[in-house]
Amino acid sequence: MQDQTAATRKGRPPAKAHDAHVDLIAVVVAVTDQEPSVLTVGQANALPSGPFELGHRSLQSGLRAWVEQQTGHQLGYIEQLYTFADRDRIGEQRQQRVISISYLALTRAEHAAGPSKRAWRSWYDFFPWEDHRSGAPPVIADTLLPRLLAWVDERDHDPLKRERWQRAAIAFGFDGRDWNEELVLQRYELLYEAALVEEATRGSEPNKSLPISGISMIADHRRILATGIARLRSKIKYRPVVFELMPPAFTFLQLQRTVEALSGRLVHKPNFRRLIEQQELVEETGETTADTVGRPAKLFRFRHAVLDERVVAGTKLPLSRA
Repeated sequence: MQDQTAATRKGRPPAKAHDAHVDLIAVVVAVTDQEPSVLTVGQANALPSGPFELGHRSLQSGLRAWVEQQTGHQLGYIEQLYTFADRDRIGEQRQQRVISISYLALTRAEHAAGPSKRAWRSWYDFFPWEDHRSGAPPVIADTLLPRLLAWVDERDHDPLKRERWQRAAIAFGFDGRDWNEELVLQRYELLYEAALVEEATRGSEPNKSLPISGISMIADHRRILATGIARLRSKIKYRPVVFELMPPAFTFLQLQRTVEALSGRLVHKPNFRRLIEQQELVEETGETTADTVGRPAKLFRFRHAVLDERVVAGTKLPLSRA
């Protein structure tokens, strides 16, 4: 009572009980047919999620329960991603502050079949500008950059024009800068600010002359997905988490293609193989596969003992800059 009275004297309304709602949201990733896929629910425009309840033993157990209930999928590897608590972040006027605690979960492709209430979608459906395996996607030069530069020029006599220009150049790798595959969230938020994604036009009359890029998601789920992609692209460079996405036995080419799918970039094949071998991350199974062009390819498996021996350095991604 004393705290509420003091708050009132200072001109602030007293705190209300139950004025925050906590959601648990999962970014569940698999690699299927050399495409990084994310698990979605509903009309394939939402991430699995649900409220944190008193009956949940922990945040992780609550998340696992909601994902299994909504998708039939049992999670393996998970790690906490980020907590989103911005005011009005979901675009609605609510009495409660909505706090979302997100997690990144990695699974294997053979677990990607399931009931119709869930769907696996390539994350490049939501972020078509992020896949640079075949060079810069045409959507960048043909659509996004012209609109971004027009948005920059709206501040022609404003000190913020230079800041906007630098942010766009850094995020999208022009004006002498290299493309940085880890800046997924910065690119999405820049496009949001420039009203080039559908989520930015909700609640207002959309300008049909502006291009809307990528498939939208409910609330701020696409922002959360962007955060998950950025985390994974960074983490595969210093931790062997990519093996959570691999089958028990795989070829070097399958491993390379998985890393390329996640990073959206090609890797330098000889350097990639040499780094994997030098770090002793894999070992031969003694078997081969005929599912390749030419002579049978050796099968490898992740050498789990490496986790007990030392802190591993991940794949290091010898990316092709061509």
